[in-house]
Amino acid sequence: MSTGPIRVLVVDDAVVARRLVADVLGGAPGIEVVGTASDGRLALAKLAATNPDVVILDVEMPVMDGMATLAAIRRERPRLPVIMFSTLTERGAAATLEALALGAADYVTKPASAGSAGLAMERVREELIPKVRAVTGRLPRHGAAAPARPRVAWPARPPQQPEIVAVGTSTGGPNALAALLAALPADLGVPLVVVQHMPPVFTRLLAERLAGKCRLRVAEGVPGATLEPGQVWIAPGDHHMLVVREGTAARLATNQDPQENSCRPAVDVLFRSVAAAYGGRGLAVVLTGMGQDGLRGCERLREAGGQVLAQDEASSVVWGMPGFVARAGLAERVLPLGQIADEIVRRVRAGPPPPLTLSTRSAGVTDQ
Repeated sequence: MSTGPIRVLVVDDAVVARRLVADVLGGAPGIEVVGTASDGRLALAKLAATNPDVVILDVEMPVMDGMATLAAIRRERPRLPVIMFSTLTERGAAATLEALALGAADYVTKPASAGSAGLAMERVREELIPKVRAVTGRLPRHGAAAPARPRVAWPARPPQQPEIVAVGTSTGGPNALAALLAALPADLGVPLVVVQHMPPVFTRLLAERLAGKCRLRVAEGVPGATLEPGQVWIAPGDHHMLVVREGTAARLATNQDPQENSCRPAVDVLFRSVAAAYGGRGLAVVLTGMGQDGLRGCERLREAGGQVLAQDEASSVVWGMPGFVARAGLAERVLPLGQIADEIVRRVRAGPPPPLTLSTRSAGVTDQ
């Protein structure tokens, strides 16, 4: 890993936006803005001269827009991280989701036009700087500065077949969810509830895109909806989503309680509710993502006798969320993304497998 400053190329047709991003990043320790461009064609011409470690790319630009520029960057430099800088509109959200599918590493939404320049800079600073460091691998190895929690020896309990699967993810999540859900059968037999860190509009469009890619029914979460087998509910942006019991039925609830882990929706909120509603019959899956949202919720679920799976580092865009869970000893399996669907199916239909053999452990899969 390079030890020099992170070199950033900023691409946006709006002078004010370019200056805002350049000023925010240029004032951050360990980050250097090596160039700016007002359209995609100029940006491609500057790649060789500036040799950036990451590109901040506007979606809507003249001459050559963000989508065409992203496609060209992927051809020329397939491993160069690109963060989309998009508007918080339906059009901007749709374009951003398409960009993520085409290989963009992450995105940040532009501040609303209302409000002071200082507030706009602060919001961009809070969101963009950690993502620049995360997608370039310049965070500490496990994706956040907080120390790892010690492994916990969880009491042995008779295995229970899961009656619900709860999934939490962030950076890299849209593509990970698409791959995971597409690999699950229509007759899985349990509902799935998902938190993907995204703002309003984005979560609804994400649900619509996922619905077209898998055999399960996918929709944005609606308060009062009954959880049924084969249905996937995506937490709506700017709302926490919970599972609550009403007699023998389980339903969705949402609220706008304070953010947790700087997130709303938060994975911890959902996982805690699953632990309360389902106890040992809950299965949590933690996929790629920055930070440690989901860690406390997994603790609560394991205390209730539930099960936890985590995505491995090699297949994660950022091994923050799953890394914290794995290092705390909460995950019964740490698996490549391509193996998680099969593991979910096995557990839902037959319960957890017996303890791993020594030869299986040596292949890089962990167990309690």
